[in-house]
Amino acid sequence: MDAGVLAQVLRVMPPLDDPNVLVGFNTADDAGVYRIAPDLALALSVDFFTPIVDDPATFGAIAAANSLSDLYAMGAKPAVALVVACFPESGLDNEILGAIFAGGASKAQEAGVAIIGGHTVKDPEPKYGLSALGLIHPDKIVRNSTARPGDALVLTKPLGTGIITTARRRDAIDDADLAEAIESMTALNRMASDAMLAVGVDSATDITGFGLIGHLREMIDGSGVGATIDADSVPLLERAVELAALGHAPGGSKANLERALTLGTTFGSVPDALALVLCDAQTSGGLLIAVPEERVAALLDALVRNGVNQATVVGRITGERGLNVR
Repeated sequence: MDAGVLAQVLRVMPPLDDPNVLVGFNTADDAGVYRIAPDLALALSVDFFTPIVDDPATFGAIAAANSLSDLYAMGAKPAVALVVACFPESGLDNEILGAIFAGGASKAQEAGVAIIGGHTVKDPEPKYGLSALGLIHPDKIVRNSTARPGDALVLTKPLGTGIITTARRRDAIDDADLAEAIESMTALNRMASDAMLAVGVDSATDITGFGLIGHLREMIDGSGVGATIDADSVPLLERAVELAALGHAPGGSKANLERALTLGTTFGSVPDALALVLCDAQTSGGLLIAVPEERVAALLDALVRNGVNQATVVGRITGERGLNVR
């Protein structure tokens, strides 16, 4: 759903007055957190969507990785999950749904997550995802609303999955061009989360449907700060800018860019196609981490040791409100 529409809808929600709700929906964080003991809280999130690749098992794996990403962004350890799935009553072989389930279960198993149930609905358009629960210490929650001026912004995965998958659906590229995006989308953010917890960071979020610029906007608005992004430093999937320039961006990415401009984001001399990639609606994107300057080297080293090899400093948190891309 468009971020602006969602913000209006959430205004009808009653305020949360339960003292055990440590993170609710008021800061647009990645997962809700509920304290059940002085030293233990539950992190909860749900995400499901329509197929973005043709292979059903790969789609299931991507959807599962995407669903668990919200918990990793909070610093939580995913533990259990429920499947949420929609499938047409006729027209598609049930073996396809089985393959989707198998792909998701395999990715959950890789994450050490037990799938213990779920819910299915008849729907003309297939959809799949997880409602996931993780464990976290109440004092170790990594929020998206606690960035500080001077923090470096580190992005752990390249951008462009929305554009690449859209181009493949339109047969503008072949499977070989899609391979890099699939590798990125099926990679769990577990190792990136472990690295940020080991080093200690100020804030984090994962990059999904609202794109880098949209999720960074949530971070700076919640934190009461501003940010600058160095567009040339942002890691990108190969051909993402080229395909954006050719018109292969999904509608969500275009809406993200329009909203960014409406909210006053400045893109300076950044080419239009690159600006669109920076707003591209990601599936199972990386973590965006705000880390104190003195810990940047330690974080990047920890990420590399954990096999997160494309992590890059892409910008800074500033004390002056606003979001500027240069």
